Amino acid sequence: MTSTVDFDGFIAARSGGLLRTAYLLTRDHGLAEDLLQTSLAKAWFAWDKIETHPEPYVRRILVNTYSSWWRRRWNGEHASEDVPDPGTPDPSNGVDDSHDLWLALGGLPRRQRAVVVLRFFDDLSVAETADLLDCSTGTVKSQTSKALAKLRIDPALANDTDPVGGLR
Repeated sequence: MTSTVDFDGFIAARSGGLLRTAYLLTRDHGLAEDLLQTSLAKAWFAWDKIETHPEPYVRRILVNTYSSWWRRRWNGEHASEDVPDPGTPDPSNGVDDSHDLWLALGGLPRRQRAVVVLRFFDDLSVAETADLLDCSTGTVKSQTSKALAKLRIDPALANDTDPVGGLR
């Protein structure tokens, strides 16, 4: 019984942060919720082994599940003529896309996006990120360097003024 209480407490305390990570990886609210739900379901089965330090384990499940999803061609959904639910409008649609970090992140390859999300949004160290992605610290550093180089030249993040305030 205590295991269930601990798992519920973990979900209550950390699901918001984990959902944010899932959203930054997928760039889609619905997929992020599905990714988090799938990851937490997997964590539930291993909870007795991980309950002392669950967050790194759950993050690893999250990233690994995300990686396996984009490797698959079919995601279980079928096209339909009728849309059952029109959904709710995305509040970010009113944001100017010319300076949109989310658009720029979406242009990164998935591994680079995962490294950027884990390092800068989840504030993990190079070693923690390497452990989570099951790669070397050198790979994390090189992927971070490549991602930041791409973000620096991404037109979605282009600034219309130089640092002194004049126009380019």
